[in-house]
Amino acid sequence: MKKRVNIFKVGLVQGVIAQLIGTLVGMLLVTGIRMLLGKPGWDSAGFGFTEPAWVVGAIFGWGAFMLWSGTMNDWLKWANGQETPEHPTDAFDTGLARYLSASFDHKVIGIQYGVTSFIIFSLAGFFALIFRTELAAPGMQYLQFNTYNTIMSLHGIVMIASILLGVAAMSNYLTPLMIGANDMAFPRLNAFAFWINIPAAVILLSSLVLGGFDTGWTGYPPLSARAPLGMDMFFLGVYFVGLSSILGALNVIATVIRFRAKGMNYFRMPIFVWTALATAVISLTATQFIGLSFQLVLFERLFGMAFFDGARGGNPILYQHLFWFYSHPAVYVFVLTGLGVISELLPVFTRKPLFGYRWVAVSSFGIAIVGFFVWAHHMFTSGMAEYLRVPFMYSTLLVAVPTGIKFFSWIATLWGGKLSFETPMLFVLGAISIFLLGGLSGPPNGTVSTDLHLQDTYWIVGHFHATMFGGYVFPFFAAVYFWFPKITGRMYNERLGKLHFFLMTPAFYVQSLGQMQVGLLGMRRRIGDYDPTLGIDVTQYLITIAGFVIGVAVLLAFVNLIYSAARGPVAQANPWRSRSPEWQLPSPAPRHNYAHPFEVVGEPYDYGLEGSAYVNNDKERYIGSPARGAATAPAAAD
Repeated sequence: MKKRVNIFKVGLVQGVIAQLIGTLVGMLLVTGIRMLLGKPGWDSAGFGFTEPAWVVGAIFGWGAFMLWSGTMNDWLKWANGQETPEHPTDAFDTGLARYLSASFDHKVIGIQYGVTSFIIFSLAGFFALIFRTELAAPGMQYLQFNTYNTIMSLHGIVMIASILLGVAAMSNYLTPLMIGANDMAFPRLNAFAFWINIPAAVILLSSLVLGGFDTGWTGYPPLSARAPLGMDMFFLGVYFVGLSSILGALNVIATVIRFRAKGMNYFRMPIFVWTALATAVISLTATQFIGLSFQLVLFERLFGMAFFDGARGGNPILYQHLFWFYSHPAVYVFVLTGLGVISELLPVFTRKPLFGYRWVAVSSFGIAIVGFFVWAHHMFTSGMAEYLRVPFMYSTLLVAVPTGIKFFSWIATLWGGKLSFETPMLFVLGAISIFLLGGLSGPPNGTVSTDLHLQDTYWIVGHFHATMFGGYVFPFFAAVYFWFPKITGRMYNERLGKLHFFLMTPAFYVQSLGQMQVGLLGMRRRIGDYDPTLGIDVTQYLITIAGFVIGVAVLLAFVNLIYSAARGPVAQANPWRSRSPEWQLPSPAPRHNYAHPFEVVGEPYDYGLEGSAYVNNDKERYIGSPARGAATAPAAAD
């Protein structure tokens, strides 16, 4: 007989209730102080409380959520002088409540990140379908301009938040398993970093009902300094998501440096771990700049400061420097993890070694380093000093070198391999082709002479979507299908997985190439209407249809994954015959991962080489438990 769970003890429920109460308390506190100081405590513009009250209320609500969701319990006990366990225990041992409450198991946290990413990814996609429906024909049919601008802006920033969560999902679930660790270096911090995102998402989405904002996802002043109240919620929500990203990155770096298995030097690590480490370095060192830029605009709105107000001595170009110093490296946060998935899966489905492993590994850090010197190519048309254009043009084009290393490695790995075309491999191949499209359409944006004409056109939209789909979305689905048996112990439906791929791939090409075409014909981005004499109405209609097909494909994937997790056939121990350590564990992986430490004795991708081995094959020393799904690393997995 199942034990009934008190819903009010579930961390998510407690946190949401506390956030509502904390928000109200913060708003009332500010309102009371303002009234005592003789200032108006009520907003006559229609939102009740004043703007400072809403901002402070949102911050109080976030803090209340974090206090009551259970992630800080051990810290509060420690601060009070009480003993806390060396290995923190979850609020619930099993069942759905475990995933809706504070858990300190990196695998549960990885799943929490992944499910949350799927949810807000779907919401961002829904926003896209709304404004794409508006763009299917010229003229404003369904939306007002302000509503269009808000939904379009939310699509961009919510999608970016979902990608950050998806990156964290893969890094959290896979990194400890791949390096032989039992958990992340800081389990409590890991849980705290995830749960930050829940109240942050609530704050961000509340902008929709608080007047919205019309700035696009970039939030440029002076427009953002004059936008409605929803602008504040946008800034706060993204600020908290950024804090989560910083804390998660710190954890990944510490885990990789300190918790690798015996014999696993840096050049014996799985390539995915290299990309997770490079991604974490970017997040740790750059994210604070977007937080700072948003914070300064908030201060300008709330306290009348003039950081970016040119009429009062400020400089709006400064905001763009701060914003893009993070936001272009952030592109590599998104795609590096995806490129790691491609490099990780290709040897498995070609049954041959990853070509140029060391070069591919180092190229991840090459992309990360060069990525910090390219931000101003977004500003060629902004009024930035002209003498800066040429050096930033060259640094932008230099990114092609480490990226090209990965492409040549993938082609050489494919050449002469014994290819099989299961769903993960199809998404890997789709990712390579689409990311190539994004890469080839990139140099015109980094070259000054062409960027002056292409900037802020739909060409940029098409390029960016190709980069994101090829560098993140397709690899993310490849990763989900590939590690689904490891996560759930069950297999997904292969036919539905392939149908997902064959629906989404051609639809995306129609969408991205169509966006580039209308951009070349004069369509500006972030615009809700267009001139019918441009002759782009048919293409816009096709782009909208393609968007809906992509939506149907993603919905099909959700149905497949949800049903298969509950009713799918039990997976084989190592269905892909992978050499990677996580596949030598039972599926799903046990709570504490490795009962006994293992030793790395060879190279990670020597598939098909006679007598090769990656990890010590001694069961007694290696895994220990022969539970369902246990397997040893194949000596020559061909």
